[in-house]
Amino acid sequence: MININQRLQDIFGGAIGVACSDLENPPLAVTPSQQAKFGDYQCNSAMAISQMLKSKAQKVNPREIAERIVQNIPDNELIERTEIAGPGFINIHLKKTFVSKLLTNLLLNGVQPPTLDKKKKVVVDFSSPNIAKEMHVGHLRSTIIGDSMCRLFEFLGHDVLRLNHVGDWGTQFGMLIAHLQDMFPNYLSVSPPIGDLQAFYKESKKRFDEDEEFKKRAYQCVVRLQSKDPDFIKAWNLICDVSRQEFQKVYDCLDIHLLERGESFYQDLMTEVVKEFEERGLMQLDEGRKVVFPPGQSIPLTVVKSDGGYTYDTSDLAALRQRIFDEKSDFIIYVTDSGQAVHFQVVFAAAQMIGWYDPKVIRVEHAGFGVVLGEDKKKFKTRSGDTVRLMDLLNEGLKRSMDKLIEKGRDKVLTPEELTQAQRAVAFGCIKYADLSHNRINDYVFSFDKMLDDRGNTAAYLLYAFTRIRSIARLANLDEAALRKAAETCEIALDHEKEWKLGKCLLRFPEVLQKIQDDLLLHTLCDYLYELATTFTEFYDNCYCVEKDRKTGEVVKVNMWRMLLCEATAAIMAKGFDILGLTPVQRM
Repeated sequence: MININQRLQDIFGGAIGVACSDLENPPLAVTPSQQAKFGDYQCNSAMAISQMLKSKAQKVNPREIAERIVQNIPDNELIERTEIAGPGFINIHLKKTFVSKLLTNLLLNGVQPPTLDKKKKVVVDFSSPNIAKEMHVGHLRSTIIGDSMCRLFEFLGHDVLRLNHVGDWGTQFGMLIAHLQDMFPNYLSVSPPIGDLQAFYKESKKRFDEDEEFKKRAYQCVVRLQSKDPDFIKAWNLICDVSRQEFQKVYDCLDIHLLERGESFYQDLMTEVVKEFEERGLMQLDEGRKVVFPPGQSIPLTVVKSDGGYTYDTSDLAALRQRIFDEKSDFIIYVTDSGQAVHFQVVFAAAQMIGWYDPKVIRVEHAGFGVVLGEDKKKFKTRSGDTVRLMDLLNEGLKRSMDKLIEKGRDKVLTPEELTQAQRAVAFGCIKYADLSHNRINDYVFSFDKMLDDRGNTAAYLLYAFTRIRSIARLANLDEAALRKAAETCEIALDHEKEWKLGKCLLRFPEVLQKIQDDLLLHTLCDYLYELATTFTEFYDNCYCVEKDRKTGEVVKVNMWRMLLCEATAAIMAKGFDILGLTPVQRM
């Protein structure tokens, strides 16, 4: 697909360069028009250029600048005509034949990403639960947002590494292993039946806090583990495996695929990081700790504790170094809550200070997100005040979505298998979409009632809309072969204003994806899909796709170019769903 906005920027950038050849980096602004009477796109650069010239003591009317820009637009396949409005807005009208041709191309070749200048290595660090602890709603946000970012970059053709930076190392494993030895003394020969790892963790923590003898033994276990004693490595692996099985239940529900690479992976690399900072003279002693003060940062990184141990700062530096040098990443994204923003800012500053990367060459970003709130606008908790278990939340979603489907009478028309598919699609789709449709930077209120509402900007509404669009071809008795033949032979007419509006909306898809690449805000895609669904409804209400005999109900006429617009809408929506991790079903 072609990014029309980008193509227009290239055209207008060239015209402005000729019209204002004495200006260095003149401003360029091309955006879709908000109202049809102002054309399809607008170039609003003339006013900003006029201000720029004014600062250089050159007074030039913005309309005059706009006229010069228009005069220097080269011949092209996109623009039908331009007009100058108001103080110097340039309204751009696209050629209908150009838009029609792009829509035909979409139907014949599928929804393809714009051509890549360079395939990049993108590392996304997301989900990252802690071993021996339950996954909670904070992990849900990281998991959903990170997965969607991966899906976007994979669709665009980049080489994506999905990393799960689990908390699988540290002093807490000493108390867990000591407790394991007491509870299951024969753990080396018989696999211990730890059913509830969360309860096991709480038991070991209680003993650690109350029993000095146990605490000493726990510290000894940490030392034995860090020295890679085989029996202690086996105990550690047993505990990690129980957690992995629990995490996998969540990942299976949400269709998440990750490569686990926890803190333990970076243990040996941390020593190299400490050595490198010391050799470069960038380490300072502070009350027995070894710290690094990156320039421009208000707090230091503690790289070595006073007892000689390493910290999160050390492991995050080691992970970043490995991703830059071993993975040869072009773009590294950390998806964690916004509370860690300052920490990552300092880590990135330290990495730049030591010369690991130049931010103009390698992009390293923290994609932070707000907290999940309950309907009382307080931090999301159970009634008893505990953190909400993620599996409980997902199971509740399944129950509620089934209740909703039965309320709508879908159990009467769908087979049991179709009903289960619809239940899972709605439950997990609604949970994902509720998260992704909010600006990730903000906190958001978790409400099953709002999520499952089939009105407004929700997954329920979009999934039902998609199913309806897919059913139009069945109504017209058209199979895939007939639609393919129509796409090859039938020109898509865009004469009706609602046809034209829908056609342009469909072709904005690459622009939306480009914006998300730049700012990593996925709610833009949700807003676009909702706009597309409502634009389609306007089109369908005003333009007959299938005409029936009012008495017999028989199909008497199929307006094929409109059927093709239906198919193009379904194709774009399906790809949008795929990027968001939603699973549409044929019948709902």
